[in-house]
Amino acid sequence: MISPQIIRSNRKTLSLSINENADLVVRAPRRVSYDEIQKFIYEKSAWIDNKQRLIKAQLKDNVNANISLQCLYLGSLYPLKIDNNSVEPISFDGHEFSIANVNRDTINLPLKSWYKKRFIEVALPRLSYFSDKHKLKVNQVRVKEQKTLWGSCSSKNNINLNYLLIMAPMKVIDYVIVHELVHTTHKNHSAKFWQKVETIMPNYKDARYWLKENGHQLRRL
Repeated sequence: MISPQIIRSNRKTLSLSINENADLVVRAPRRVSYDEIQKFIYEKSAWIDNKQRLIKAQLKDNVNANISLQCLYLGSLYPLKIDNNSVEPISFDGHEFSIANVNRDTINLPLKSWYKKRFIEVALPRLSYFSDKHKLKVNQVRVKEQKTLWGSCSSKNNINLNYLLIMAPMKVIDYVIVHELVHTTHKNHSAKFWQKVETIMPNYKDARYWLKENGHQLRRL
């Protein structure tokens, strides 16, 4: 028997997904029994095995990848070189990254610092744009690295954003921002919530799919 993560809600149907760590996640109605869930899993076992195998292969590739050779930024990969003669700790000229005074084992720290600073410069104006245009009021905005979330919105309309999103395409950053902004008026994922998201960002499903399929790559830094 497979032991999945089970998320129960007021939904009417069962659904399966494989998260970025290759774990099985089941979303189920509150009244569905555990035996019914296991039966559903058994019926979908071929799909589960195939999907988990693909994600595990991706995880293995990322673990074996050498971060010192390339960097992911706004959805594209760029070469990275170590230049100890450079005055700046890290720089990007639009074509390649250069990092100074570090060795291959200490690249992550300056790179994360650069990513966070750049995310603030890129994302916060987008958040202001969407909140002003659609009259969605935010209390505070915090930018930080989160292990499991790309964004969150509290009951007091405080929004957290994960700066590792700077590695994703701009449409994905916009989607997460819009998603959390809509939570300031809809605190759940009801039909009205998704309708509002689609009103603001008609192509949000493309960005959501990209994040589902590629989000694991952003967490390998």
